[in-house]
Amino acid sequence: METAAGRGGPVRPQERSSHTAFISDSTLFVWGGFQVVAREDVMLPSDEIWLCNLDSGTWERRRITGDVPPALDGSCGSHINGILYIFAGCDAVGYTNQMFSVDLTELHWSWKKMTDAKGTTPSPRNKHSCWVHRDRIIYFGGYGCKTIGEVRNTSSSRFVLEEMSWTTIGDTLFRCWGWNNEVNVFDPQTTTWFMPETRGPAPGPRGCHASALLGNKGYVSGGVETAELDLFCLDLDTWTWTQIDSSSSCSPLGRSMHTMTPVGGHTLFVYGGLGTDGNTLSDAWQFNTVKREWTKMTHPHKDKPRVCHTACLGNDDDVVVFGGSSNLCILMDSVAVLRVPTPHHSRDVVVFQTQPYSLFRLCEDLMGKNPELFGERLKCLPSKLRSRVEKRLAFFSSTDRF
Repeated sequence: METAAGRGGPVRPQERSSHTAFISDSTLFVWGGFQVVAREDVMLPSDEIWLCNLDSGTWERRRITGDVPPALDGSCGSHINGILYIFAGCDAVGYTNQMFSVDLTELHWSWKKMTDAKGTTPSPRNKHSCWVHRDRIIYFGGYGCKTIGEVRNTSSSRFVLEEMSWTTIGDTLFRCWGWNNEVNVFDPQTTTWFMPETRGPAPGPRGCHASALLGNKGYVSGGVETAELDLFCLDLDTWTWTQIDSSSSCSPLGRSMHTMTPVGGHTLFVYGGLGTDGNTLSDAWQFNTVKREWTKMTHPHKDKPRVCHTACLGNDDDVVVFGGSSNLCILMDSVAVLRVPTPHHSRDVVVFQTQPYSLFRLCEDLMGKNPELFGERLKCLPSKLRSRVEKRLAFFSSTDRF
C-alpha cells in the first residue's frame, strides 16, 4: 500500500477515462481506464487499484498480483460480496471475452482468470454495461466481434453489423464487428453463463449507454442517436422489456458515454455524456420511475462537463463522480466518425447532493471542514437546542452507523 509519493507529497491516481469504480464502506475504488499521452491513448496499469477515503479525501494505491489481466479499454466491472469481477473489453491485441476476479476481502489481493466457466461465454465486446441482481451479474449490449457463423445464427434485431467492418483471418475465418442488445447472465456461485429469453420491446443494439438497477428492474438509457434520451426497463424476474415514455414536458438531450445512478427507492440520476449536438455535457437530471417524469437539477458543477466518467452511490444518496474527459473531440467525414485523442482527462472527485441532509450530516460536514467554526456556532444556539445537538452528536459518534 502506498500513501505518499516518492518526494513526500500525497499520492493521487492518474487522470483517466473509461475506468471501473465502486464504493464500499465509504471508500471509492478505482481500477483501469486510459489516458492520453502524446496524442495517443495509453491503457493504465491493471495490476493496481486506487482507494479514496471519502471522509478524509486521501488516496491509497494497492498492488494486485496473480494472473493479472491485460490493460483494457471499455471493460465492465462489478462488485459482489467483496469480489471485483472484470469482463471483456479491448486490449492491445483486440476484443476479448475473458473474465478476471479479485477477492478484496483477503489480506493479499491476487487476480484470478476464469478458465472453467460452464455455458456459452458471450462474444468478445466492449462498451457494454451490467447490473448485479441476486448475486448474479447481468450484462447488456456493447460493441464487438462475432464469427460469420455466429452472425448467421443471431437475429438481425440483436446484432447490427457495422458497415465495412468485416475481415478475413487466414483463408476461412471471418469476423464481423457491430453492436448488440444481448442479455447475458453470469452466476459466480456456479461459474455458469446463460442467456435468458426476453420478451417485450427491447432497446436497439447499442454500446456507450448507461444502466442502473432499482429493485428487480434494470434500466438502460442512451448510447444511440435519438433527439431525446430514451429509457428502457428490464424486469429481472420475468425478463420482460418495457420502453418508458416520459410524461414530462422537458426531457434530457439524447446522449452517450454518460452515467445513470439509482438514488432513493425510485429515482435515477443522469449526469453528463456526449450530446447528440456534439458537445460534452454537464447537465444533471433525475427521473422519477413512479411518476415517469424528468426533472432538471440545479447543481454547482456546471463547469465540469464529463464523458466516460463513473458515478457511484455514496452516503445519504450522494452521487460520487470520478474521472472522465471534459472535452471529447469528434471528427466526421464522408467515410467514418473518429474520436480524436484529447488530453482533457480528470482525476477529481465530484459529489452531487440529491437529497436534503440530516442535521447530523450537516453538523458532521461542518465539524470536518472547520471544527473551530462549528464550536463557535454551537455556542450561539439556545442552551436547550445546543444540549440536544450535543447529545445527538455523542450518540451518533458512539455508533458505526456512519
